[in-house]
Amino acid sequence: MHANLNSETEPLATDTTEQVKVFTPATVANVACGFDILGFALDRPGDEIIARFAELPGLRIVKITGDGGKLPYDIDQNTAGFAAQQLYNHLGETRGIELEIHKKMPFGTGMGSSAASAVGGVVAVNELLGCPLSRLELLPFAVLGEQVADGAYHADNVAPCLLGGITLIRSNEDLDVHALPLPTDLYATVVFPNIKILTKDARGVLKEQVTLKQMITQCGNLAGLIVGLMNADYDLIGRSLQDVVIEPQRAHLIPYFYEVKAAALHAGALGCSISGAGPSIFALSKGPWAAEQAGTAMQAIFQQAGIDSQLYLSPINPNGAMRI
Repeated sequence: MHANLNSETEPLATDTTEQVKVFTPATVANVACGFDILGFALDRPGDEIIARFAELPGLRIVKITGDGGKLPYDIDQNTAGFAAQQLYNHLGETRGIELEIHKKMPFGTGMGSSAASAVGGVVAVNELLGCPLSRLELLPFAVLGEQVADGAYHADNVAPCLLGGITLIRSNEDLDVHALPLPTDLYATVVFPNIKILTKDARGVLKEQVTLKQMITQCGNLAGLIVGLMNADYDLIGRSLQDVVIEPQRAHLIPYFYEVKAAALHAGALGCSISGAGPSIFALSKGPWAAEQAGTAMQAIFQQAGIDSQLYLSPINPNGAMRI
C-alpha cells in the first residue's frame, strides 16, 4: 500500500478509554471524470459509531438506529461490523467490544453511506484500543467492510471518508492513495432526490469497453482537474469536470438529470455530475454563495417535477472521520 497523505503516520489519539464515539462523513465519489479513483468528503451528513468495552469476549453489534430495521446485527453481514472484525482479528484482540451504529444519512443516496459505516467501525475500534494503527493502516479494513455492501473493492468513498479532503486512488488493488490539493474556496452542493438507486444496479448498466476518443477525453479531463486543484485554477476545474464515459450511461436512471445539471451550471456552478452511483447530483462552485445558488436551482427542477429532495451545502471536509 502506498500513500502521500498527512495522516499517514499520525494516529488519532493515544489514550485508551471505556467508550468512544466517532463521526464519519458522507462523500462524493467519481467526481465526474474520476470513476472509482476520485472522491471527496463533505461536512455533513454522516454517521455516528460508538465502541465500548464489554464483559463478554468478542465483537458484537448491540444497537442500530436510523436504518428502519434494514441493517443486520450479524457481524459478517454488516459493513461496520465486518470491517471492525477484520481489524479486531488482525490485532489479535480478545477483549469484549460492543458497537452501536447510528445511521444519520439515508441509504442508496450515492453519498457513501456504506463507506461511512465501514470507516466508523474500524476508526471506533482503533480509537477504543488506543490507536495501534494509523489512519492509512486502517484503510484496507474499511475497504473490506464496504465490499460487503456493494461487492466491489474500491476506495473512492472509503478513502476520503477516512482521511478527509480530496483523494486520488491511483490503484484500488494495492490502495495507492494520495491526497490532492484543496483550494480554499471550493464548495460542494449535493442534492438528493427522493428516489433509490442501488450501487449494484448502477454498475450493472455500465459497458466494459470505451472508445479511444472517450479515453483521450477522459484522461485529459482527469489531468486537468488535478492541475486545476493544484493551482486553485477554478476555470480549469470547471472545464475538467466533464464525464464522457460513465455519466452518459447512468443519466437515464435519474429523472431530470440533464435539466438539473443545466440549472446548476446556469446558476454559476463550475461543474455538475452524478455523485457516486446516484441518484444524488453534486456540483462544485467557487465560494459558498455560488454553491447555495446552484443548490436552489437544482432543487427547483425536482420540485417542479413533484420530486422531493434534500440539499447539502459544504466546503470540502479536510478531516474525514473524527472522534467526538
